[in-house]
Amino acid sequence: MKRLTELIADAVGDAFYQCSYSPEYGLVTLSNRPDLCQFQCNGALTAAKAYKKAPIIIADEITKVLKEHPEFKEVTSVMPGFINITMEDSFIVSYLNAMTGAYKYGCEEIGDNKTIIVDYGGPNVAKPLHVGHLRTAIIGESIKRIGRFIGYKMLGDVHLGDWGLQIGLIIAELKRRSPELIYFEEDYEGEFPMKAPFSIAELEEIYPAASSRAKINTDFMEEAKQATFLFQQGHRGYIALWEHILNASIEDLKKNYADLNVYFDLWKKESDAQPYIPKMIEDLKNKGFAYLSEGALVVDVKEDGDTKDMPPCILVKSDGATLYSTTDLATIIERMELYCPQEIVYIVDKRQELHFEQVFRCAKKAKLVSTKTKLTFLGFGTMNGKDGKPFKTRDGGVMRLEQLIKEARDKVCHRVTENKAIPEEEAKEISRKVGVAALKYSDLSNQISKDYMFDVDRFTSSEGNTGPYIIYTVVRIKSILNRFYSMNSGYGNDGVDGCIQLPCSGNERNLMLKLTQFNEVIINSFIDYSPHKICQFIYDLSNEVNRFYYENRIISEQNPSKQTSWIKLISLGRDILVTCLDLLGIEVPDRM
Repeated sequence: MKRLTELIADAVGDAFYQCSYSPEYGLVTLSNRPDLCQFQCNGALTAAKAYKKAPIIIADEITKVLKEHPEFKEVTSVMPGFINITMEDSFIVSYLNAMTGAYKYGCEEIGDNKTIIVDYGGPNVAKPLHVGHLRTAIIGESIKRIGRFIGYKMLGDVHLGDWGLQIGLIIAELKRRSPELIYFEEDYEGEFPMKAPFSIAELEEIYPAASSRAKINTDFMEEAKQATFLFQQGHRGYIALWEHILNASIEDLKKNYADLNVYFDLWKKESDAQPYIPKMIEDLKNKGFAYLSEGALVVDVKEDGDTKDMPPCILVKSDGATLYSTTDLATIIERMELYCPQEIVYIVDKRQELHFEQVFRCAKKAKLVSTKTKLTFLGFGTMNGKDGKPFKTRDGGVMRLEQLIKEARDKVCHRVTENKAIPEEEAKEISRKVGVAALKYSDLSNQISKDYMFDVDRFTSSEGNTGPYIIYTVVRIKSILNRFYSMNSGYGNDGVDGCIQLPCSGNERNLMLKLTQFNEVIINSFIDYSPHKICQFIYDLSNEVNRFYYENRIISEQNPSKQTSWIKLISLGRDILVTCLDLLGIEVPDRM
């Protein structure tokens, strides 16, 4: 289905054409003054420059034509040249009824199965997830889901960090603790054990211990660097340990991400890109892109028009070591070879913008990506505590993600357990879903690039612009529908017959208008990579649903035709809310 504003714009564009202006000026948007009108067109202001006429004269001409259309209830021209539009209720209701029977409620599938890779997650193996991993996971999962909903082939890649010094640190620490392990026998040629010599809990203790030791013991740091070098050169025992580290870490990461309702299509790693590096470097040198500067191999990425200093992209340091930029460029080559995406979106901390700008410029300059492939940096802001500084535990440490989830879950648990009709196990599951919803919604309701203050008490409240409030609204609609169908069992699972009818009140009309915006909101939230637009939409929609609910006694309504219309209307409201929450990666319980 076309977006409602597009349907109206077709008529407005035709009016411009009838008045001898280009129909492109007929663009229609939602009104920014809903107290005055439902929609607006500002095309007369733009057309005035091209046709050298006063905008109000053009607006008056267009208004005169549109008044002849039966679907337009009221059209007015307002100085200096705005066109205010209010549509007939029958036009809005017709669109709603089409939505109820349409696939995905009429949302356009604009993606045409084009491939987009979303690089989000980015954890390092052998390290537990912490609050710093929250935003990339939540944002990336939502963007992936929205894109998939509108017809793109979305591939979410976790892009594990598994090739750096942390592997050498773990190996060196293991060797210090258990030198008798066969992984450290230089002349061992047999098979290595299938079972790892450590549990995930032990692994998560080993890395910070090794990291702390390396900071105060230079000899140990040298051992770790040597272990890293030997591992990267293919040392059999160290490769076997690395595989154990990977397997244990990935299993634990999948469990932790599942708690957030986050799932990846690709579990690619930094190590997967390593085979591409030697040829890439050789090609960049042979083609004259890479050159030596103070002993390092670099690529100049300055461009005409730069207003700030742009350092070169370093490929190989003077000591022969490669960097993140090297791996990121090789990963681009790998992705182009395996998936040939139309776009790669990187969801990372906005403080990494310079790094990715260098990588993107290098990739384009050296033609590592096709001219049709877009490289997008989507930088997110910081989640801060009440002190305005990056969120920490009470003792100043970095909070583990599972602890943050538990804190949110515990905050809502006591409210859920107030309902004695809910069994204990179900109450725990509801608390988990609502707690995670509070975390995710509080994050996604902010513009991605903005910092925001984390306040668990406010975010877990069932009032205001929060995840629990939206979920509570859905649960309320479900409860109404369950009561209705239990009292009218003859309708079965297919719902009531009939259709949505003309509104009986202003609140009902407002609810209808809000529902018609679904298509537009979903498309725009993806085009702009702005999940917060969906959050704002469902908050506004929830408010309209609740106003409608308080105004009308749906269950006791005596007019069957009116009651059927209301049931259809709130059913659509439920479906739209549940769909939007799913696009945000939020699960909805059946009751609270």
